[in-house]
Amino acid sequence: MEIGWNPSTWYSLRPFGLGEEKPHHFRDMARIWWENRDELEYGLRILRDGVCDGCALGTTGLKDFTLDGVHLCTVRLELLRLNTMGALDPARVSDVSALEQMPGDSLRRLGRIPFPMVRRRGEPGFTRVAWDRALSLLAEGLRDVDPKALAFYLTSRGITNEVYYVAQKVARFLGTNNVDNSARICHAPSTTALKRSLGVAASTCSYSDWIGTDLLVFFGSHVANNQPVATKYMYRAKEKGTQIAVVNSFREPAMERYWIPSILDSALFGTKLADHFVQVHQGGDVAFLNGVLKHLIETGRTNGAFIETHTVGFEAVAKELDAEPWEDLERFSGVGRDEIRAFADLVARARSAVFVWSMGITQHRFGVDNVQAIVNLALARGYLGRDKCGLMPIRGHSGVQGGAEVGAVPWSFPGGRPVGPESARALSELWGFEVPGWRGLSAVETVHAAHRGEIEALWAIGGDYLSTLPDPAYCREALERVPLRVHQDIVLSASMFVEPLDTVVLLPATTRYEQPGGGTETSTERRIYFSPEIPGRRIAEARTEWQVLLELAARIDPERAGRLTLDDARAVRGDIARAVPFYDGIQRLRHKGEAIQWGGPLLCEGGRTGLPDGRARFHAVSPPELDIPEGLFHVSTRRGKQFNSMVQADRDPLTGGRRDHVFMAAADARRIGVSDGDPITLRSEVGVFHGRCRITPMKERNLQLFWPEANPLIRRDVVEPQCGIPDFTAVVEVSPGHGNPG
Repeated sequence: MEIGWNPSTWYSLRPFGLGEEKPHHFRDMARIWWENRDELEYGLRILRDGVCDGCALGTTGLKDFTLDGVHLCTVRLELLRLNTMGALDPARVSDVSALEQMPGDSLRRLGRIPFPMVRRRGEPGFTRVAWDRALSLLAEGLRDVDPKALAFYLTSRGITNEVYYVAQKVARFLGTNNVDNSARICHAPSTTALKRSLGVAASTCSYSDWIGTDLLVFFGSHVANNQPVATKYMYRAKEKGTQIAVVNSFREPAMERYWIPSILDSALFGTKLADHFVQVHQGGDVAFLNGVLKHLIETGRTNGAFIETHTVGFEAVAKELDAEPWEDLERFSGVGRDEIRAFADLVARARSAVFVWSMGITQHRFGVDNVQAIVNLALARGYLGRDKCGLMPIRGHSGVQGGAEVGAVPWSFPGGRPVGPESARALSELWGFEVPGWRGLSAVETVHAAHRGEIEALWAIGGDYLSTLPDPAYCREALERVPLRVHQDIVLSASMFVEPLDTVVLLPATTRYEQPGGGTETSTERRIYFSPEIPGRRIAEARTEWQVLLELAARIDPERAGRLTLDDARAVRGDIARAVPFYDGIQRLRHKGEAIQWGGPLLCEGGRTGLPDGRARFHAVSPPELDIPEGLFHVSTRRGKQFNSMVQADRDPLTGGRRDHVFMAAADARRIGVSDGDPITLRSEVGVFHGRCRITPMKERNLQLFWPEANPLIRRDVVEPQCGIPDFTAVVEVSPGHGNPG
């Protein structure tokens, strides 16, 4: 445990936060060690030698590149059992009717998928087949499929850059660009906005820039829940005098105060983290940020020298803001003019700042505009390309940064080159086979195509459509209409049990720690980490996903398969370096602890961007008119004790909320006539949710529900038009009780 003694930041003199709503870290650690007691040595080796398969902070072993000391969080520990547990009893899947109603955490506890299994239409469950038979069946089923009717989707606990890369390469070898990853439902808006404004689609700074920056702002981001180790960075930043602000519709308790278990005084007395909170309407971020920038322009506190030398388009933004009435900005943001100006003054005083955001910003039908408004504010102040400054779309999943960069995207090739005839020709020359130049389907578009009967085969590496996308009933219907489905994973998920139109195949995968030759991941700060193969328990018939895909391609088209020759993991990394020039160096990673940071600590250093003329682009964005009709509420989703869609407990220790709780302001509860814990019913255009009122410091007229439980309320047909992310929000009517509204 590190020694810290910073009384000015202590939250309470009650030791260990007794009586407070907070995680019990040491109790949870003891429970996790007990759960892994049968493979404790293996579990310890994974933690000591592997790269974290949780969020994308990027912890290698128990260290990182930001701070000295030991870094270990409960997010990583909760995932440990997925890597150490044994195989499930195959009798459990011989009839899936008993499994269909089981929650995800119960399914995972049944154990690892032990061997290939097949289920055909009309059969009650799965039967075992040999690998040779499974691959022959799949090759026969895929050989004559129209490439435009073939789709791949990749997302899972800790799959590596190597898996993402080979999967998209095999998909294109088979003639399809229908390949996507889970970035589609998290940071696709960030990629779009950053690419067009800066020519880069990643964080422009490093985590170390948090520590000592004048101002650190979190927009719609809850790192205490999703990236807990980041609270240690916040602690050290406050030691250096950094001011921390949070812009969110819910005043997250753990962003105000947190007990960091690895720092002595924080573990004892807690740490006051955020210095400033601004509560905006959900979806009111553009209006708020436009108001902030409007005030900076009116008071002459933009960085004129930076704007003049390094940017284009500021005049159009200033003109747009001048035409936006303060009354509209206040109404749409839910924030008064004085509070907007006070935040602008905070920004104006900061010579350096880092802006961090995540899904509270991106999961909207105007997510790209939300990100653009953040970018505009940063450019106006010159927070780009210098120490302690930057823009950071923080990642909650260890695979998505690299997954997109190595090409698992329907409209981008490896390295972010847009899909099109010219880039397809260049890639065809590199790879030695014809690469399709047509735009592929995103994950959301694939579901719609499947529902229309246009998808003949769907290959999913991890993922669970029923637990992630809006309108689960519609997603189920879509999966039922796909003749051939393949689910390649380490554990069971609900999507696997959907009745097949013809055939469903389950393939057992390895974890990242079992991959021969090791694997890599790319963190939020663009650092590519090597994670070695770690000796320990093995599922005898589990195979690494990329090896299976290469063997499949060889069976489908043996004459051309020699052009895919990738004999081992080192060869895959060499191929990545050739296809993604800015990943050069990945081919030399081979030992524990090795890493490279593509682009270096800072992107756009000195203010020069990746765009052809080196100048950043302002883009004017207008606030969406989100007037909520009287008596209705705006709903968005939140995360609790979970890793992405993998719910790990019914109760969220940071808030005390349970999975059926509806987070609501006290004033709203009084208007409806309910008290804390009372049953309530939410109705949207498309669905109903029965829950219980949870009175919290929410912005009035706004509600939050846990995801994925809220998905039945979300419309399936509303997506951000520029990047394809679903709009995970809804407008709902709320009534007391669980019956019909009175």
